[in-house]
Amino acid sequence: MRRRLPAWTATLTWKSMCFIVGMCCSLAVVLGVLVHVEVARQTVATAREKALARLSDAARLYQSGEALPPDTGLDPAGLPAGLRALAAGGHRGTVVAEHQGRPTMWAAAPADGRALATAVDYSQSARTISGLDNAIIGSSVLAIGGTLLVGAFAVTRVTRRLHQTATVARRITQGDLDARVGDPRTKDPSLHQDEVATVAGALDTMAGSLQAKLLSERRFTADVAHELRTPLTGLHAASELLPEGRPTELVRERVRTMRQLTEDLLEISRLDSGSERVETDLHQLGRLVRRVVRAAGAEAEAGTEVVIVRDAHVETDRRRLERVLGNLVTNAHKHGRGPVVLTVDGPVVTVRDHGDGFPDYLVAHGPQRFRTEPGGGVKGHGLGLTIAVGQAGAIGAELVFRQAAGGGAEAVLTLP
Repeated sequence: MRRRLPAWTATLTWKSMCFIVGMCCSLAVVLGVLVHVEVARQTVATAREKALARLSDAARLYQSGEALPPDTGLDPAGLPAGLRALAAGGHRGTVVAEHQGRPTMWAAAPADGRALATAVDYSQSARTISGLDNAIIGSSVLAIGGTLLVGAFAVTRVTRRLHQTATVARRITQGDLDARVGDPRTKDPSLHQDEVATVAGALDTMAGSLQAKLLSERRFTADVAHELRTPLTGLHAASELLPEGRPTELVRERVRTMRQLTEDLLEISRLDSGSERVETDLHQLGRLVRRVVRAAGAEAEAGTEVVIVRDAHVETDRRRLERVLGNLVTNAHKHGRGPVVLTVDGPVVTVRDHGDGFPDYLVAHGPQRFRTEPGGGVKGHGLGLTIAVGQAGAIGAELVFRQAAGGGAEAVLTLP
């Protein structure tokens, strides 16, 4: 099983810090190696020149038969074997090697088939190089730490603005169309906009345009519903004066349908505008559910079963809750098959039918206005479940649509 990394490793801040540390370490290693190699080369060259100069003086003294200076002699003890062989072969050379526990620069030249060699203390040069290496490491650590602090500050400012933009986008998704990022760079023309400000400005523009279109649509829906209300009322009154018969029944049925559609549109407009006032009181949920079933009509009541697993008292708006449950029961009888079972389990009410289940789009995205599943043989406007969702949100409840185990549709209402 592949082990997943923690979630924070996927953040932009973490990735930026890793990139900064990697780049700083790479740069520190490259510069450190270059400085070390150059300083070591110069130090070795200086020590080699000093050793060769001393060897030249010793060679002149040897050729004149005079006494050799200290640390100089023929085949001295401690002379590296490689350098001894080189001198015996007739060549001059130098090498750095340990001698008596200290680093020493050796220089050797041929002398009558033997090696004339001199030793120069290399300890100070070795300490210099070691001190330089420590200074490089220390300065690199300080530079990386300082760069991390500056980088963290800069990246955090960017990510904070990105998080703010994402938060506003989520608020807009949840229906808060007044949410705006309000990045100051988008308001002041004298300031140059960076990429984050460009995204924030585009989001604000999109939200404003979306809000204007939705408000226009809501006003249009409300105006149409209000304008239709008066003539439909007159049409309903006129239909009651018609003589009894099949044509009259058809007219009355259509008038009732149009009046219900108008009332539904008005209710949706009020829900969209957020102008609904919630009046809460304490109610026994089981009794309220039975009342909804009785109000659905004798035919619906006969095909509906109420199961009380665990009754509860809930503080809610009774009218709105009855509207939600009534729409769910009506939808179950209209688009599903009986029996319709309402189960009360604490503050949770489940409405289930035994039909073909909800359409896939409804389970995935929720009900959509004026959209119904084609080929079902039942006409509708798709407003009943939309109103149920809106009223459930008004009272702080959660309404979820899903397919029931064993077949059928299941709507689960969870009250606060």
